[in-house]
Amino acid sequence: MLNCTRRNVLAAMAGAAVAPRRVFAANDPWALHAAILKRIGAPKFPSKDFPVTRYGAKSGGKIDCTEAFRSAIEAASRAGGGRVIVPAGVWLSGAIHLKSGVNLVVEKDATIRFLTDPKHYPIVLTRFEGMECMNYSPLVYAFDQTNIAITGEGTLDGQASAENWWAWKGSRGPARGPNQMAARARLGEMVERGVPVAERIFGDGGNLRPMFVQPYRCTNVLIEGVTLTNSPMYEMHPVLCTNVTVRNVKVSSHGPNNDGCDPESSRDVLIEGCTFDTGDDCIAIKSGRNADGRRLHAPSENIIVQNCTMKDGHGGVTMGSECSGDIRNVFAQDCRMDSPHLDRVLRFKNNAMRGGVIEHVYLRNVQAGQVAGPAIEVDFHYEEGEKGPFTPVVRDVEVVNLTCKKSQTAWTLRGFEKAPVRDVRIRSCTFESTAKPNVAENVDGLVVEGVTINGQKA
Repeated sequence: MLNCTRRNVLAAMAGAAVAPRRVFAANDPWALHAAILKRIGAPKFPSKDFPVTRYGAKSGGKIDCTEAFRSAIEAASRAGGGRVIVPAGVWLSGAIHLKSGVNLVVEKDATIRFLTDPKHYPIVLTRFEGMECMNYSPLVYAFDQTNIAITGEGTLDGQASAENWWAWKGSRGPARGPNQMAARARLGEMVERGVPVAERIFGDGGNLRPMFVQPYRCTNVLIEGVTLTNSPMYEMHPVLCTNVTVRNVKVSSHGPNNDGCDPESSRDVLIEGCTFDTGDDCIAIKSGRNADGRRLHAPSENIIVQNCTMKDGHGGVTMGSECSGDIRNVFAQDCRMDSPHLDRVLRFKNNAMRGGVIEHVYLRNVQAGQVAGPAIEVDFHYEEGEKGPFTPVVRDVEVVNLTCKKSQTAWTLRGFEKAPVRDVRIRSCTFESTAKPNVAENVDGLVVEGVTINGQKA
């Protein structure tokens, strides 16, 4: 089962370069938006097709096509790149590993169903909740590749359910069957002790769930048009990537930790025109957990979210909680959010164990129907709260032209006495029906201008 290749092990030991900080004029935060958008571009592919049927794939959802997918991808890569075509039908597969120059095209009425037996997912370098380790391959994975894509109008179905992957989440009560709880604690302890990543080997018996789509240390990534459903864990999880476009993707998956799109320690990322209906945060921007985030110190930066629809989820656009490598320059605009099972519009999670800096976050022109909790939430008391030696930072946050028809509060901002939330600006916003008074604990520099709450000027 173990597939800890020399390349993977060396990569696990290599770490990542520190990303430079970008500076822009404070009086026009959106000036950087256009520059980032101009820099992001989808990869191009040669007009050569490699149908998986040419390499032995059989439709019907009964025959394992893993080897056929692998052969088609390798043939396309050897030929200098091209389109690996998955035609209409149901196709069964284990892990799919993309290579440079390959566009996996899942055509209309095509569905890739992923096997749920862990033996089909070899051990690779990955991240689990912001911690690097050697674990089961994501269902679709790419490592150190350039110019890769998943496109088309078809469906990728992880087939996760309470009968397989989702059961591994475990519970806070008596454990029932195999679950991740012991391995997750062991991985966290390894991270804090500085155990080399190549020695953090999990897989069989660990029950750490794989991600669905994870490009790792890749450049020029495109995910467009497809539908993702029934994921073991995060749906789309670009890690240490540069120039990523996620466009017109539909996500519908309500399992535990089923975040829709989680750019982690990545830069120049565009998430556009997507629909999220998830069991956790719709979009969660991350940069590593605790000691691992500080060791790599690779921030997520220059992230654009626009024209997306958020249905169920814990937060529409979320920062953290894995933010120890810092998050900055996040722009969200022109989104629609509405569900009694969507908890927040804009969410920040940090604490004294993460200690990361989250800064320069801007949201404008968002229409929200109802959310179950605060429309805007900054929470330094998440999980460990004040139990840690590191200073959490959230600063320079601006929300403009947010309309929310129903929420618990307009905003709930909770910093620490020794580490206040700083410089939050809420301007030209309307909160039509809030059930409770707003909360602002340990906040320095809260500006409220042109805001209406329950029909009254704030």
